[in-house]
Amino acid sequence: MLSTLKRFFDFCTKEDRKKFYLSIFLGLLKAMIAAMRIPAIALILNALITNKLSMTVIWQVIGILLLSLVLNILVTLKTTMLQTEGGYHTCAQKRIEIAEHIRYLPMGYFNQNSLGQMTSITTTTLESLSDIATRVVMVTMQGFLTTFVITLSVLIYDWRIGLILIAGLLVFLLPNSLMRKQAGVMTPIKQKADTDLIDVILKYVQGIAEVKSFNITKQSAKTLSTAIFAKRDADIKMTLVTVPWIAVQNIITKLTGVAMCGAAIWFYLQGSMDLLICMMMVISAYMVYESLDGVSSFSSLLRAVDLAVELVEEIFDLQPMNTKGQDLQPSSSHLELDQVTFSYKDRPIIKNLSFTIPEKTRTAIVGPSGSGKTTLCHLMARFWDIDKGHIRLDGHELTEYSYDSLIRNFSFVFQNVYLFEDTIENNIKFGRQEASHDQVVAVAKKARCHDFIMALPQGYDTVIGEAGASLSGGEKQRISIARAMMKDAPIIILDEATANIDPENEAELMAAIDELTQDKTIIMIAHRLKTVENADQIIVLDKGQIVQQGKHVELAKQAGIYRDFITTKKEALSWKLAARA
Repeated sequence: MLSTLKRFFDFCTKEDRKKFYLSIFLGLLKAMIAAMRIPAIALILNALITNKLSMTVIWQVIGILLLSLVLNILVTLKTTMLQTEGGYHTCAQKRIEIAEHIRYLPMGYFNQNSLGQMTSITTTTLESLSDIATRVVMVTMQGFLTTFVITLSVLIYDWRIGLILIAGLLVFLLPNSLMRKQAGVMTPIKQKADTDLIDVILKYVQGIAEVKSFNITKQSAKTLSTAIFAKRDADIKMTLVTVPWIAVQNIITKLTGVAMCGAAIWFYLQGSMDLLICMMMVISAYMVYESLDGVSSFSSLLRAVDLAVELVEEIFDLQPMNTKGQDLQPSSSHLELDQVTFSYKDRPIIKNLSFTIPEKTRTAIVGPSGSGKTTLCHLMARFWDIDKGHIRLDGHELTEYSYDSLIRNFSFVFQNVYLFEDTIENNIKFGRQEASHDQVVAVAKKARCHDFIMALPQGYDTVIGEAGASLSGGEKQRISIARAMMKDAPIIILDEATANIDPENEAELMAAIDELTQDKTIIMIAHRLKTVENADQIIVLDKGQIVQQGKHVELAKQAGIYRDFITTKKEALSWKLAARA
């Protein structure tokens, strides 16, 4: 238990740790305030026993109880505020730290781990830690602090009853320890059920179009129901594990109280204890039960606190790429790849690949699916670290740059555009938050999206749905181009940006791309002849290796993948339905 509490406090930020420490001190003060009831009761009992009850005594007792009540309210208010602020601020800060940490993780991490796992940790896990877990920790500590003060008071009044109380506390801790062990077995199962449910819900919602189009609603709903019932079962099992032990603890505290009362009465009858002390011990027995009641109810959840901290720390333990290079500003956007090799797990993707991309030229990368085109572009922007070889920008190894100074030189337009659930203006200036409205409008006009934006209900202040669901594919692409324009990086990577565009949008999109790529170094993955035939060089990949390299005219004359690519595209363009006779 102590290790869990220490781990929780170590997990908190330095500022919030101070709040919790102050809260603990106030908890001790609160326990002492609660113990003020003992002398107040003693005062009035003594007056009754000695037949000296007077208004003076009554007002003294009332004064002590009122003071205890007021101080208890004030201390409880302050303690609750400190705990609430500490819990929520710590978890908010941890979410920010996680966001910063994952920025520098290699992309392989996101391929290996489900979105549901990350979502579960940053939402459910941290939410429970900020709310429930904080209360669990502080209520448990408050219960023990109050019990400690009462035990100390009992020992002062009569050491024999104090020993009985200490013995009862030791017996109380045994089932508490066993309960936490059993809860510890169930907690990972419950956590996995939480994660699986979030993962299934995300997949169900994100893939709802495919679910409907392939008429597999029943199968998908069954998968979702299975995850929901699995979580329900895990929650029930967790409850069934803890409830019996909580009942055992409650019985132990009651029996301890009975033992204290019985011993006190026995000592009184034997003449070794005054009637006043006897009555005080009986009252103290009930006060101990009250203070331990919260401990027995909440301490079973301490293992959940431990696991929540462990899950968050696992993310921080992931080794990020070395991003502590220099803040360099390259004088040119010349790229050089020298014997680059990269594998994903044990599967080779890029093999001993070498070529150069001169500044302000257009390089097209083509090849069959799975040849490594996208991976190659990601390596040039250092989304992953290469296994062997060198990638240099302006003569400097990519690892010589700090990651932030490196990524400033790249803008991306992907085939699958992701837009945030925010205003169109904020989506456009995502990479340059300080941009003015006039600058946003200027790049929107260049990207050929100003007209359709102005036709929307609130223009640039229109909030688009998550992932840009309320816009067409061509509109989303043009907004992503405007976003890349706003960043104004010297190197533009176009990853099949025109692959899924309908003919009505193609002219506008190509005009937007022309505006984006003026006076830039262009690296493009494309399958359209119009996109690649004017490139300064074409790199043809197959199974992670360069099999052809040159200009369109040269490669079109050579037998190989590129000529086959041209032939296939021309046949596709000339294809038409034959008229029936």
